[in-house]
Amino acid sequence: MTTPEDRPVTRLFDAETIARRVDELAIAIAATLPSEFTLVGLLKGAFVFTADLVRALDRAGMRPRVEFLQVSSYGLGTESSGTVKVIGEMPSSIEGCPVLLVDDIQDTGRTLLFTRDLLLQHGAARVWTCALLDKPSRRVVDIQPDFVGFEIPDLFVVGYGIDWAERFRHLPWIGTVEG
Repeated sequence: MTTPEDRPVTRLFDAETIARRVDELAIAIAATLPSEFTLVGLLKGAFVFTADLVRALDRAGMRPRVEFLQVSSYGLGTESSGTVKVIGEMPSSIEGCPVLLVDDIQDTGRTLLFTRDLLLQHGAARVWTCALLDKPSRRVVDIQPDFVGFEIPDLFVVGYGIDWAERFRHLPWIGTVEG
């Protein structure tokens, strides 16, 4: 059986390119969202992106409340299970508030659709969505992120918080797993 350590990783986006794009996203978000909103980052994959985006939003003059929600659809594999599970509690500060939902990758769209609808069911006034990476060729449900960092082909990527079997999250850049 092949393990994550056995596979080389080829750099796709370096740290500087990611930082520039996060700043651009923050400016676009600041121009669109109301001044008061709650940002909900999806754990674990989006934790680095969420942290950088919150700081970029601050530089753009925004002061969002920050919450996290943990969901899972991959487990330890490289393919989505097709079922999204919530792990832990719902964010407490969303009722009646506009929300920006932040995720690492959109491929099938199931996680984004599920969590957006879940936040609305729990009282969010409106939910905008933001994904660092978008794989539109893999979409199986009808949802498009409102804000996208980078569109990518159907590649398995790691780094910048994104993992494979809990490995590679530490990389300051995003790469694709070879082999």
